[in-house]
Amino acid sequence: MPFEFKFPYNIDGQYSRRVAYFSMEFAVHQCLKVYAGGLGFLAGSHMRSAYELKQNIVGVGILWKYGYYDQIRNADGRMNVLFQEKIYGFLEKTDLRFAIQVSGKNVVVTAYYLPPEIFHTAPIFFLSTDLPENDYLAQTICHKLYDSNPETRIAADILLGDGGATLLEKLRWYPDIYHLNESHGLPLALHLLKKTKNINDVKQKLRFTNHTPEAGGNPQTNIFLLERMGFFCGIPLSDIFAITSISSDTLNHTLLALQMSGKANAVSNMHLQTLREMWKDAKQICEIISITNAQSFSYWADKEMYTAMENDDDKALSDLKKKAKKNLFEEVADQNGEIYSEDILTIVFAKRFGNYKRPGLLLQNPERFRKLVTNPNQPVQIIWAGKPYPMDYDAIALFDRIVNVCKTYSNCSTLVGYELKLSRLLKQGADIWLNVPRLTHEASGTSGMTAAMNGAINLSTNDGWYPEFVLHGINGFVLPDTDPKLPAHQLDETDADSLYDALENTLIPMYYNAPDQWISVMKKSMKDVSVRFDSHRMADAYYQLMYVPVQV
Repeated sequence: MPFEFKFPYNIDGQYSRRVAYFSMEFAVHQCLKVYAGGLGFLAGSHMRSAYELKQNIVGVGILWKYGYYDQIRNADGRMNVLFQEKIYGFLEKTDLRFAIQVSGKNVVVTAYYLPPEIFHTAPIFFLSTDLPENDYLAQTICHKLYDSNPETRIAADILLGDGGATLLEKLRWYPDIYHLNESHGLPLALHLLKKTKNINDVKQKLRFTNHTPEAGGNPQTNIFLLERMGFFCGIPLSDIFAITSISSDTLNHTLLALQMSGKANAVSNMHLQTLREMWKDAKQICEIISITNAQSFSYWADKEMYTAMENDDDKALSDLKKKAKKNLFEEVADQNGEIYSEDILTIVFAKRFGNYKRPGLLLQNPERFRKLVTNPNQPVQIIWAGKPYPMDYDAIALFDRIVNVCKTYSNCSTLVGYELKLSRLLKQGADIWLNVPRLTHEASGTSGMTAAMNGAINLSTNDGWYPEFVLHGINGFVLPDTDPKLPAHQLDETDADSLYDALENTLIPMYYNAPDQWISVMKKSMKDVSVRFDSHRMADAYYQLMYVPVQV
């Protein structure tokens, strides 16, 4: 029978507006490898909360044939990249076929369907061009998430935006709101403009979330290349110039999203300040508000630890933490051949390896680092994990440098394969979750939320979501602010000194000499994060603040 879509569960009346949520990545389960990092983790939690709150949301993404990549090792332990085909028997194939235009040629698109009952998410459709009707070049559009070829990435934007909008029309499911999770699916806006021929009608329907001030998340592309590839869905360039008011031949994707949306949001209060400063001179942009990111408590939290906390059973809480550490250390032993002790303070740095996140900050002063990791009286164990962009050779070189450092110290390790499964193990097993981005560069940084949901104590620079959460010394720890206008090397030296000081003088002595105080901070952290940073709060806020009519 032909595929027909009917919304698969009863909608809560307060969430009745139809919303289509467009995202390049969704991290909903370890086995569905269509995500790279934090953006996907966020989208996955949003879809889980949408399901649990019974919201009228449909997710739209791309079925990446080779995923992002599989992180493996060379013979000497250094990092390598593997692109391996992924096959998902639990996705429903649809008989839908339709064409989009890429570089003046028809590209045939199909869709796969993830029903809500599989992973307890809102319904999600995944687009694919990997069809025999297409030539090889067209098939590769959906092969690799964030392909290194810029033209392939533009084609993927067209697939997500133009293809996703066309899919919903074929399904006869007409959204009240289209939500762009980052600017990747921006051709959606042009598709809507071509349909309505009225920019104000587009603004009534389009909403936009920006997740980073970093250049990688705010691409700029030659406008004539975009036109040649069909990015503007047939909208004349004269109209694009009129919308954007740009005078150059370079288009900033984020700027156009802000100009075509009715409302946009930053993902933390601090990020909102950064965005407003970035775009203070831009013309014709929409209102920007803040909805701080969050993560799914029901998916991430260690429920046994929360039961112990609620029963005020500190011994049970401590025992559960040691049990979780032991599970993590099995993975450390398997990958690194090191036997760790659950009685030793364990520090974890785990997130996408990017320069501004500073995974190597602990190594900034080799002598202080050596003293830290060779102290026999108050020992530590340190674990690094994270996936650099597969063509980011500087980040890969840093990962490899850390690998070599860890060969010197039996209490230091690197882990590969930082995806949902390993992320959970690390957050359950960490005593300290280390987060040290350069100030104002981290829009949100949600890994610390899920770490706190598993009894890890955050140690961070005061960036992203942390100013809204951390009460220094009470539910976590923040490093002193440094001037973000300082040269990067000076900023890093200052922050590294603050990091060593915090560990040497406060956190490590507290863990060993004041365990009751440590447990108190842990419990306060667990309680505070569950109240304010569960994705139910975030999913509700989008309906209340973003998916509402706007004045244009």
